[in-house]
Amino acid sequence: MRAPDSIDVLELFSEDRAALLGLLTGLDDSQWERPTTCAGWSVKDVAIHILGGDVSNLSRRRDGYAGEYLAAGEDLVAFINRLNDTWMQAARRLSPRLVCELLAMVGPLLFAYFASLDLLALGGRVSWAGPAPAPVWLDVAREYTERWHHQQHVRDAVGQPGQTEPRFLHPVLATFAYALPVALRDTDTPTGTIAHLHVEGPAGGDWSVVREPNGWQLYLGAPAVSTARVELDQVRAWRLYTKGITQTRRKRRLRSRVTTTLVGSCSKQSPSLPESAARRVTRALSLADPGPVCAMLTA
Repeated sequence: MRAPDSIDVLELFSEDRAALLGLLTGLDDSQWERPTTCAGWSVKDVAIHILGGDVSNLSRRRDGYAGEYLAAGEDLVAFINRLNDTWMQAARRLSPRLVCELLAMVGPLLFAYFASLDLLALGGRVSWAGPAPAPVWLDVAREYTERWHHQQHVRDAVGQPGQTEPRFLHPVLATFAYALPVALRDTDTPTGTIAHLHVEGPAGGDWSVVREPNGWQLYLGAPAVSTARVELDQVRAWRLYTKGITQTRRKRRLRSRVTTTLVGSCSKQSPSLPESAARRVTRALSLADPGPVCAMLTA
């Protein structure tokens, strides 16, 4: 096991946008109105949401113009939902053709802004990765995961295959792995406990979370010995991470499709746990959650 590398997604933004536009420009009127995984949102709504994320990033981050602020007593999720709602109400007046034209125009501006950043500097926090400031590359990678998985929602809705080649999907899974320590933060286990996630498939990989004196720490690779191990395929992995599977279906699939192993090890590398504690580790690892499925901040 070793410390995870930074995740470089800069070259993927333009490819992802080209694929999205190739998809959207080929849809008929009925396909634009098909429902998606985002409750109450059509294909057009998801496209508008992606556009809103682009516009918001340029205004807030590149230009330093906030426009809206948290109201008294309002938490971040409520604030994001409020901005999403007001943006959606206005942008639904746009035609599908204009939505595509704006996505084609605004996307390169945003991607050029991302490329101008010092990716190794510390930036703001990534909420589902913890309360501390995050490196800029992780925040930019999060922005990529937002655009990637929303495009998958559109593809699912219109019956088109997803962008699941390793080049596109592996960075998504590697980014979401940073949610694992947060998922385990309330799981009280001895120092040295190791939880291992193995994602099967060409875009998959191995991530391990180790209980250290100051909390849980993410590592890349498989341990020689682990306390709990979760195996799932790459498609179920990204769907679990993004709430693409309902809570009821999550539990059912975790019972029937996800292989979990509880290891009562005597090794000094991974302390033996009571089965109930090991199951808590396994459950937390399996349900790591990078946040609301449609919570990208829009204009």
